[in-house]
Amino acid sequence: MEDLRQQAITYLPGIGPQRAKMLEAELGIKTWHDLLYNFPYKHIDRSRLYKIRELTTEMPFVQVLGQFLSFEEAGQGRKHRLTGHFWDGEMFLDVTWFHGIKYIKQSVKLRKDYILFGRPGVYGGRLSVIHPDLDKPESMTLSKMSMQPYYSTTERMKKAGMTSRSLENFTSSLFTKLTWTLPETLPQYLIERLHLMPLDKALRAAHYPTTADELAAANMRLKFEELFFIQLVIMSYARKRQQERVGRRFVRVGNAFNTFFHKYLPFPLTEAQKRVIREMHADMKSGHQMNRLLQGDVGSGKTLVALMVMLIAIDNGCQACIMAPTEILAEQHLQTFRNFLKDMPIRVELLTGNIKGKRRAAIEEGLRDGSIHILIGTHAVIEDNVQFNNLGLVIIDEQHRFGVAQRARLWQKSEVCPHVLVMTATPIPRTLAMTVYGDLDVSIIDELPPGRKPVRTMHIYDNQPEQLYRGVVREIEAGHQVYFVFPLVKESEKLDLKNVQDEYVHLKEVFPQYHISMVHGKMKPSEKDAEMQKFVSGETQILVATTVIEVGVNVPNASVMIIQNAERFGLSQLHQLRGRVGRGAEQSYCILVSNFKLSAETRKRLQIMTETNDGFEIAEADLKLRGPGDLEGTQQSGIAFNLKLANLGRDGQLVQLARDTASFVLDADPNLQAADNSLLLRHLLELRKEQQDWSQIS
Repeated sequence: MEDLRQQAITYLPGIGPQRAKMLEAELGIKTWHDLLYNFPYKHIDRSRLYKIRELTTEMPFVQVLGQFLSFEEAGQGRKHRLTGHFWDGEMFLDVTWFHGIKYIKQSVKLRKDYILFGRPGVYGGRLSVIHPDLDKPESMTLSKMSMQPYYSTTERMKKAGMTSRSLENFTSSLFTKLTWTLPETLPQYLIERLHLMPLDKALRAAHYPTTADELAAANMRLKFEELFFIQLVIMSYARKRQQERVGRRFVRVGNAFNTFFHKYLPFPLTEAQKRVIREMHADMKSGHQMNRLLQGDVGSGKTLVALMVMLIAIDNGCQACIMAPTEILAEQHLQTFRNFLKDMPIRVELLTGNIKGKRRAAIEEGLRDGSIHILIGTHAVIEDNVQFNNLGLVIIDEQHRFGVAQRARLWQKSEVCPHVLVMTATPIPRTLAMTVYGDLDVSIIDELPPGRKPVRTMHIYDNQPEQLYRGVVREIEAGHQVYFVFPLVKESEKLDLKNVQDEYVHLKEVFPQYHISMVHGKMKPSEKDAEMQKFVSGETQILVATTVIEVGVNVPNASVMIIQNAERFGLSQLHQLRGRVGRGAEQSYCILVSNFKLSAETRKRLQIMTETNDGFEIAEADLKLRGPGDLEGTQQSGIAFNLKLANLGRDGQLVQLARDTASFVLDADPNLQAADNSLLLRHLLELRKEQQDWSQIS
């Protein structure tokens, strides 16, 4: 029996060195194993032959048995075409080619039987099929299949003549050589417990199923396996961390917490805030390191929760640190914390890249001698010369903005592992949270503070600027401020989109009576902060920006968010931008401006935004529309998604089943030492070679 991972595809029939090189470069297919796990993206039923009189343009793909009675050429250059008149004994069908005409004229014979396979349509006012597949009935290799596989290819492959049919032929050649039963990867007790198709049968049926039910069963087995091993890796690491990593015991809830709670709390906590604080305190007094993800929609009160958890750390003689992705957000945290704490004897300091000289030296000294209780900072806090006296709690805000190595460097600044809390205002779909953040305990603030008015969201087209501008004037005259957000910094030759620099000039002409600021990612940090500060202070009434303002900008007086070319933004990004308004007591508005030419998916995306303000509902919809690979944060998580079949947007129940099964296995055999689990242990060790130790990177 061959080791499929060691067998190169080069010498499979029809491939050879050049094609092998292209398959590796374009699709990552290098070995027999790679080809076996390169699954079709769809199957088409080829079990029935149709008569031409039965065909309609609503049908997907059909096949017809008949003969070509004549061909005619017409047009020149790009309009050059070849039309064949295909006769099934009763009626004619036009068959048209725009490419490969020379090959068709040489290879297709008149008055010989062919099985034609393609999509019916209308061309030149007549029923037609364009560029069909043709099979000779005597070969019947494809037309005998009940379901034909279709494989993804790239433009480069197509130019080299490598099509889906080519990949089908390569895969067929591989299965001809696989005369033995492929070895199982799951123990028999799990296959029986979950009624799974055996791996050998599942792999063959995933490529060449005989029925739709067989294909569904094969896909279920293979999807489950993908998700199960991800969960097994994550959960085994999480349990290992819990066993091995001792945490400080924050048993005491003392003077700092109680004084703040009884005397300085600015407004009553919501039940959700109380719940997550209890969850965190239970972690911190358990003797194990807390490793928790705090999710909360925009405006749900995560910052207040973070401060109160820090006060528990201070009550237990430790320092706390919160790292934010931008100076603006760090400075806002500083101001917020100082406003909350008022005259309490707690020293809070800020450390950013712009703080230098004597001021920086004083902060570094205060961290070393313990006189600074809370440090708020940007990436500057992970520099080597920043040392703490007794760091007990690390909080990472908007954690997806930091790479895994950066997060690790912060908590390594303590001899005893500090408790770790990572926060995000980008709600994470449940299936994604179980996968990307599966080694973290999850707390969710699913309730907004009372009195918040939901932001009203409207979708308009870009041919109504005067009406839009009148609304802007009304809001500014009422004492409010307005955001204009654009997708580009400057004009692009390739994209017909509005850009910040041109629109800044244009809006200054439209609103000469108002002061306008501009921020974008290509400005120097000091310039960007200065312009932002003008808007925060109310010196300017309009802020023209790119998406640099989507996180952490808190201007309660801003009541209108206008997003130009809204069709260019994803759902989560639109929701984050909308979250910049609605932070005060007044009614706020989010205006999505787009052109008329929108795809069905884009219309759905904008419709969802106008129908709900629920970030978790939006995140679930975003996952279903875009898939996990495009969602913000997954690339920074330390986990590489290499899912061949499973889709986190559509396979939520399978994710849960995989997680429950991994938990069942590890509960019974934590180290996978039982003979029944030898297959799992072997595969787990292989995966650990390929992945970082996720338990080391909160």
